[in-house]
Amino acid sequence: MSEALEVGKKLVELCRHGKHIECMDTLYSHHIVSVEAAAGGPTMPARMEGLEAIKGKAAWWEANHEVHKADVEGPYPHGDRFIVHFKYDVTAKAGPMAGKRFVMDEAALYTVKDGKITHEEFFYPTT
Repeated sequence: MSEALEVGKKLVELCRHGKHIECMDTLYSHHIVSVEAAAGGPTMPARMEGLEAIKGKAAWWEANHEVHKADVEGPYPHGDRFIVHFKYDVTAKAGPMAGKRFVMDEAALYTVKDGKITHEEFFYPTT
């Protein structure tokens, strides 16, 4: 089994059980780069670097969204990378979408080096 596939399977399993912080603590490089399809403003840039910044982004997301259902599919490996498909049924707790329920449908491309995820990039509709 390739290193990327092995890491991808672990990521999917942890995400399916809502263990996002454990996923980051065990699978992410301390120097990870994360790139969103759209910037969330000056406090949440599209590109973030470092494990603590990524964990902060995840904490913000969890604090500002109520998750009703989460589906995670994959991984779909290719060399040192893999893709995971995420679908979340959520209600926003804050911001312009506060109180509104919606479905987030996104794909993430992960790059693995030396057994750790070094790069994640998210793809989703931005309009």
